Amino acid sequence: MLSLAYPWALLLILAPVLLQWRKPAAQTVDAPVFPVGHWLSDLPGVTRQGNTIPRWQTLILLLAWALLVLALARPQHVGKQVQMPVTGRDLMLVVDISPSMEEQDMVIQGRSINRLQAVKKVLNEFIARRKGDRLGLILFGTEPYVQAPLTFDLATLETLLQESGIGMAGRATAIGDAVGLATKRLRNRPQQQRVVVLLTDGANTAGEITPDTATEIAAAAGIRLYTIGIGAESMVQRGLLGSRRVNPSRDLDENLLIRMAQQTGGEYFRARSLPELELIYETINQLEPIELDGKFYRPVTDLFFWPAGLAVALWSGLFLYRRKAGKLTLTRPSTKGGANHG
Repeated sequence: MLSLAYPWALLLILAPVLLQWRKPAAQTVDAPVFPVGHWLSDLPGVTRQGNTIPRWQTLILLLAWALLVLALARPQHVGKQVQMPVTGRDLMLVVDISPSMEEQDMVIQGRSINRLQAVKKVLNEFIARRKGDRLGLILFGTEPYVQAPLTFDLATLETLLQESGIGMAGRATAIGDAVGLATKRLRNRPQQQRVVVLLTDGANTAGEITPDTATEIAAAAGIRLYTIGIGAESMVQRGLLGSRRVNPSRDLDENLLIRMAQQTGGEYFRARSLPELELIYETINQLEPIELDGKFYRPVTDLFFWPAGLAVALWSGLFLYRRKAGKLTLTRPSTKGGANHG
């Protein structure tokens, strides 16, 4: 939709008419008339013939003035109503990408997939539902690093999640350092909005900060930790001597994850399968609701530079034309023949 920010400015279009109306009447003076460019035309008391502005040039000047006034009125394109980013949570996703996440004990449509693939699938759906939240992504192994800072751009966050790979951060599991980094990123954010979702399949085996120390720091900063232990508890492993049933989650430190969640006011969840993981993130959605504020705005794009630019182009073109025409007219014709001397 097109609109004008200052519609009253259009009244200035009448300025040339008012100036012409108030212009005093020209006095009639008897004087010899010579065409413009004649060598006598510049003498005092001589009237130039052909110095009136042609009508087409007058129309161009009026059009340029109208365009300039239109630019002053500031035309704008007002877009469709868009909902502003709503007031929600600052939620940091902390995901384990150590080699143990390569264990293929998750099943989707009868096909085995590894734990990180299952996490990516479920997290994509979780991220898409968190409109209004600022989400960030921390990946960790031996060391943690920020894959995506807190952002409202959820599409980019999903892309960065898909680009993560097993072993990119090392082969160990530094849970304490990962929580410490998440706390550092969230501690300056508004209180009651600081949430960390930690997902791992193992125990803390590396790092400079112990998980308990990191949890104490997070609790002091008012951060809630939701911890998720992922991995099946039983699966059949085939070998050269036949098949045997094993527990692929034997290294998972559930006691630690429970303790971390309880000390910060969060909850611990156990994801033994893909449906359980989906249910966990649905539960977190309900525990950490988005606070909608219902604010909307219409994006505005200024268009004043189009009429302003066209006005300048018209005036410049007319100026160059008149200057060139004036040079051609004022050029004196060469004198033929010589003077007679007596």
